[in-house]
Amino acid sequence: MRVKLRSIVEDNTSRSGKLFDYLIQVLILLSLIAFSVETLPNISTTVKFYLDLFETFCVVIFSIEYLIRVYVAKKPLKYIFSFYGIIDLLAILPFYLRGTLDFRALRAFRVFRIFRALKLIRYNKALHRFHLAAKLVKEEIVLFLIVTAIFVFIASAGIYYFENDAQPEVFASIFHSAWWAVVTLTTVGYGDVYPITTGGKIFTFCILIIGVGIVTIPAGLVATSLSKAREIEEKENETLS
Repeated sequence: MRVKLRSIVEDNTSRSGKLFDYLIQVLILLSLIAFSVETLPNISTTVKFYLDLFETFCVVIFSIEYLIRVYVAKKPLKYIFSFYGIIDLLAILPFYLRGTLDFRALRAFRVFRIFRALKLIRYNKALHRFHLAAKLVKEEIVLFLIVTAIFVFIASAGIYYFENDAQPEVFASIFHSAWWAVVTLTTVGYGDVYPITTGGKIFTFCILIIGVGIVTIPAGLVATSLSKAREIEEKENETLS
C-alpha cells in the first residue's frame, strides 16, 4: 500500500500520478480564489456559507494529502521540515487553529509543485523560432513571473489584514489591495493608496525591499541571456567560416 501510494503522490510519470498532481493544483488555485472572494465586502450569507463549506472540503483534502506524504516519505521528518512540508502544513493549520493568524495566503507557494508536471510537457516546434536569448532565459523568466505573482498575492493579503480595519474603503478586499501590492512591489509608489497603521508600514517596508529585487532581476536576466546569445552566435559563425 505504501509503495502504491508513493507512486501516485511522488511519481507523476504515471497516469494516476498525473491525475493526482493536476487535481491538487486545480484545488489549490480554486482555494486561493475562494479565499480572495471571501474578503470581498458585503458578500451574502449564502455565498459565505458555500465558501466556508468549500474551505472545509479543501482542508480535508489537503490534510489527507499531507498525512499521505508523511506516510510515504522515506524520511518523514525530512519532509515535515522541508520547504514543501512546512508550506503544506501552514496551508491547513489555520483551519485547526481558528482565531489565530491566517496563513492561507501561503498556499500560493504550493503552486511551485506545478514544475513537477511541467517537465512532462513537450514544447511546440513554434517555440523554437524564438530568439536564442529568449530560449536561454525562458525558464528563469517563467520562474520569475510565478514568484512575482505569488508575492503580489501575499502582499495583497498581508496589507488587507493590516489595513482593512483602519481603511475599510481603500483596502476593502484582497482584490482591492492588489493595486497597492503592484505599485509597491514595482517601487512605483503613486501615493494614492498607502498604509496608516504601524503594522502596515512595517509590512510595506518589507515589501519595498523585496520590490527592489523584483525590478532588477528581469534586467539582469535579459542582459545575461543576450550576452550568452552573442557568444553562441560568434562561435557558430566561426564554425561556419
